[in-house]
Amino acid sequence: MRDRVYRVVARIARGVFGLLDIRFDIRGAHHLPAAGPAVIASNHISYLDFAFVGLVAQQRRRMVRFLAKGSVFRRPLIGPLMRAMGHIPVSRASGAGAYRHAERALQSDQFVGVFPEATISRSWTLKPFKVGAAALATDQRVPLVPIVTWGGHRILTVDGRYHLRRHLPVTILVGEPILPDPARTATEANALLGHRMAGLLDLIQRDYPERPADLRDRWWLPRHLGGSAPDPVSAAAIDAARIRP
Repeated sequence: MRDRVYRVVARIARGVFGLLDIRFDIRGAHHLPAAGPAVIASNHISYLDFAFVGLVAQQRRRMVRFLAKGSVFRRPLIGPLMRAMGHIPVSRASGAGAYRHAERALQSDQFVGVFPEATISRSWTLKPFKVGAAALATDQRVPLVPIVTWGGHRILTVDGRYHLRRHLPVTILVGEPILPDPARTATEANALLGHRMAGLLDLIQRDYPERPADLRDRWWLPRHLGGSAPDPVSAAAIDAARIRP
């Protein structure tokens, strides 16, 4: 049942992307295993990253079960769909249950998707990684596959920013898997993952085919590339203020 719901939702998502005529540039999909388990680690810049990563996996006839914060599963319509698609809720108080659920999914030869930054980056650069993705891959001895996306934040992201302009380019780059190594700790795997993803993100940001139209449009570029996004320190302060009780 969950695979059937997943396919229906994926078909709807592809239809929406088609109506928007998103100019996808997908590279490296062959790095995703055609069979067997893997942990998929993606950067997080938009509310559409789940769908974009899932879109790439579908090119390999695979589905990704994402770990997502529990509040998403409590939302009307979205929550029931997330559960029906087999995604995994993560409790802020205790992630042990989600971790066990993810382990069972890997043991069933599925893809498990993780956003190591946990929340969307307002600086459009990588936030410090939590070790969960690397720990899962290390403990279960499965490939850890880095993916970076760029452009989706121009369509729908935090702080009420969205744009339904057609023909926007979105780039998705899949890197080479980090294969299991008994001599490598989860902390070391996490550092390697961060290094790989930083290089991939820098590549697609610099290769992106569009530039801001004017000064007001510079918001979607990171500060180090001439944009007006907050620097990582300022972005972290904004994040801290938003989650303060």
